[in-house]
Amino acid sequence: MMSEQQTVIRQQIILRSLIIWHGIILAEIVHGIVRAVAVVPQVGKFRADQLGVFSGSLIILGIAYFTIEWIGARRTGELLAVGVVWTVLTFVFEMLFGYFVVGLAWEELFASYNLPQGGLMPIGLLFLLVSPLVAKSLRNIR
Repeated sequence: MMSEQQTVIRQQIILRSLIIWHGIILAEIVHGIVRAVAVVPQVGKFRADQLGVFSGSLIILGIAYFTIEWIGARRTGELLAVGVVWTVLTFVFEMLFGYFVVGLAWEELFASYNLPQGGLMPIGLLFLLVSPLVAKSLRNIR
């Protein structure tokens, strides 16, 4: 059975991970705008989106690295829980924002998730899932 203190700590971790997720989404929106303006004209949308998975992953890792101590997740399960929260919210946000705000068709949104056809978003989401764990490991090395 979980103590009251453990419950409060877990709630704090989830609340703080939600706060940081908003920062991640804001950073990714800015990243997307910069990519659309600076990279798409040079290499095309599809290749820019592929490159964006890697540069976006680095941005997310940076955010995770600088915030994971504040979030308070220490154990592997807690770190993965933060990653799950970030991943699920990001996927839902991306789908809803892409469809309702940007006006993309569902087929176009899901094309980014088709690995055999070069869509790399599953790799980005997998990295997002493990980024709190990677960030904590990197902090422990330092």
